[in-house]
Amino acid sequence: MEIDRIQLENVLPEVFAAGIAPRRESEIWMLDLSFEKGRRYLVSASSGAGKTSLCAYICGIRSDYRGRIMFDGRDIRTISQAGWNDIRQSAIAWLPQDARLFPTLTAVENVMLKASLTKYRNEKEARRMLAELGLEPFADRQARLLSAGQQQRVAAVRAICQPFSFLLLDEPVSHLDEAANRALSEMIDAEVSRQGAGIITTSVGNDLLLETDSVLCL
Repeated sequence: MEIDRIQLENVLPEVFAAGIAPRRESEIWMLDLSFEKGRRYLVSASSGAGKTSLCAYICGIRSDYRGRIMFDGRDIRTISQAGWNDIRQSAIAWLPQDARLFPTLTAVENVMLKASLTKYRNEKEARRMLAELGLEPFADRQARLLSAGQQQRVAAVRAICQPFSFLLLDEPVSHLDEAANRALSEMIDAEVSRQGAGIITTSVGNDLLLETDSVLCL
């Protein structure tokens, strides 16, 4: 399936509404806006502003928010579990900030766990992608033995081993040096362009080296 537009209507995390976190000037919370397929958005914010929450809401992982989030006009709260399974395999790809690798699986096994579900990449292609990010010597090493930066790159490869309309990237280069950032940026740029997809990237200041259509302050 494909998604052409992600719409937010007066969305606000429940924790903010309850007054537990301070309210901030925002170009996202409590507003009506759309993310369009094919465009690239940078969501810039300080720590605690809700970057990870925003990604989790759009991916259907969390629902502790007020307002509505819609995919092409459909409220995502009405989507069944089977529907979400389809969406996460074919329309929405997500690179979480904490990587979420399986620690006892190797780097390539973590990637292939996703690729085997989506049928989008084979192992040869997965190893090639890891090698392009400087991870060839670590492809058969358990994830728990990798550095934070290496885990982040493995998780990035896993994220794009599927078809997607939108790619969500939660602080994707927080553990990467400039060379690794550049290599990952080039890989993501090529895959997103090939699929004609949109990107929503969250950042606290260390950004991917990608052109951006819109910058929104959370």
